[in-house]
Amino acid sequence: MSFKFEKLIVWQKAVDLSYNVHELTRSFPKEELFILTAQIKRAADSVSLNIAEGSTGQSNPEFNKFLGYALRSNIEVVGCLYLAQRREMINHDRFTTIYAQCEEILVMINGLRNSLKL
Repeated sequence: MSFKFEKLIVWQKAVDLSYNVHELTRSFPKEELFILTAQIKRAADSVSLNIAEGSTGQSNPEFNKFLGYALRSNIEVVGCLYLAQRREMINHDRFTTIYAQCEEILVMINGLRNSLKL
């Protein structure tokens, strides 16, 4: 692994989240393809992409800024999960599984932000 972000467990978990969201949306109705499906997938992808972008060759304040973007995208995934559940597109178990991933990533991002010397 040659990039700094590849060693970050939070980035690895964010990639897992993105994959799980992708798999989740495969069962979404076709009429949601350009609505909730696209929104939740973009938000999930954005978590890992912002961690990666901010970590490489950036100052700590800049990295902190990108971690903030990742955090907000993670929370957006949670918001989308609620919409999908309300629209009866996912069951409670799938909701709970991905919600728990988002909670874990939230804690890890906050921990990483707190560890930065700003």
